[in-house]
Amino acid sequence: MRTFLRYDFIICGAGCAGLSLVMHMIESGKFSDKKILIIDKDPKHANDRTWCFWQKGEGMFEQIIYSQWKKLLFHGENYSSQLEIEPYYYKMIRGIDFYEYCFKKIRQQVNIDILFGKVDRLPAETNTGVIVDGQTIYADYVFNSILFEKPTLHKNESWLLQHFKGWTIETAEDCFDENVGTLMDFRTNQDFGTAFYYVLPFSPRLALVEYTLFSDELLEQDRYDEGLEFYIKNILKISSYEINEKEFGVIPMTDFKFPSHENNVINIGTAGGQTKGSSGYTFNFIQKHSKVIVDSLVKTGKPFVSPTSRRFNFYDGVLLKVLKEEGMSGKKLFTELFKNNSVEKVFKFLDNETALAEEIKIITTLPTLPFLKAGIKQLI
Repeated sequence: MRTFLRYDFIICGAGCAGLSLVMHMIESGKFSDKKILIIDKDPKHANDRTWCFWQKGEGMFEQIIYSQWKKLLFHGENYSSQLEIEPYYYKMIRGIDFYEYCFKKIRQQVNIDILFGKVDRLPAETNTGVIVDGQTIYADYVFNSILFEKPTLHKNESWLLQHFKGWTIETAEDCFDENVGTLMDFRTNQDFGTAFYYVLPFSPRLALVEYTLFSDELLEQDRYDEGLEFYIKNILKISSYEINEKEFGVIPMTDFKFPSHENNVINIGTAGGQTKGSSGYTFNFIQKHSKVIVDSLVKTGKPFVSPTSRRFNFYDGVLLKVLKEEGMSGKKLFTELFKNNSVEKVFKFLDNETALAEEIKIITTLPTLPFLKAGIKQLI
């Protein structure tokens, strides 16, 4: 495969952020005269993850939605509810379907090259480019989705890990209602931090069961397995099943203000602050970010866009401080959030799409003292 030494655009990382940006470029029809290079260390042949998100109507990746739900269960602290989430749908895309769909489209574009190799670093010199397996390749702009290391936090910034392990299980008998997913189920001990499960059923006998935690440290792998076994046996009451697939992931939850760009290197994905600090949701934010970058390129020829609202970054910081420093469990926090607000308002708030008056109404439904203390800490 040819690789030039200079491109108009280089995209570091062929994960959700990098591939989404390319797909938005292709969809616009405005970049067929630009040389684009995508770099990743992995040819993406494995179903290594899933992306879940709520959405109104249809999106760019509707063709590869693996399953979707209009009803979600929530089990919290002395509170359980079936959430009717219309006009939203809760959707899931499998990693392998996403990769295959994107690469099929990308390989039809004569102006886009793909290079598999390790991005060692971004050059410190003035010229924009990347160093891949020791070779420097230059570009007018580099879009980087690689978080090379944990950033150094500034005063009052917080950092938690959202870590999860999931099993796709197949049962011998009908055990699931394929029309109803489980968004959060806190019916487990909270010894290791905020801990909950979610269940996404694909058929009466097939479902993804995931054990998720918010904490400072990861667990030993057998702890995740024990958690999944406990939930399947004691809560779902399933005694006989086979594990068809496994997935494991770690997402940073932080209010660190990731730089949107450094010179002509534009950060995207988690490295560009597109992971929601207080929830870990990323897919929708990546799509919004990709669209505004492409729109800016089309209108101005430059990819520089406004950073995330400081107001929502403040809310994320307060919530993280409540979890880390104010002794309030995530179980209680999310129970109060969903118990006292409509799911449509909660989703809108978590999507950073509410107005200030709506946000005040939501915040006043949460326990006052821990949020007030956390808010003061965030400001001083």
